Amino acid sequence: MGEQRQRFNEEFKQQTVKYIQEQTKSMPEIAEELNIPVKTLHQWKAKYRTFGSEPVASAEKIRELEQLLQDKERELLAKDQQLADAEEQLAIVKKAVHIFSKPRK
Repeated sequence: MGEQRQRFNEEFKQQTVKYIQEQTKSMPEIAEELNIPVKTLHQWKAKYRTFGSEPVASAEKIRELEQLLQDKERELLAKDQQLADAEEQLAIVKKAVHIFSKPRK
């Protein structure tokens, strides 16, 4: 018949997430080591994650921060471009106001 599902208590899940956060191993490696599906570990991590348990320089944390930095740099470049466009439009409007405000002869 069908295989019986494993049941884990809350404390086990929390301890497992803490273990995941302290490791430099990948999630698939940990999943294989613990014989728990990777998807399940990701769900537990999302639910029980505490940032105080994570080492500052974990490989995953560094990748996440690098990606965040790249995203912010892209946003900053886009905002710089928008600002440059707005300044150019303002300069054009100022010139137009100057031209049209001169009295006609």
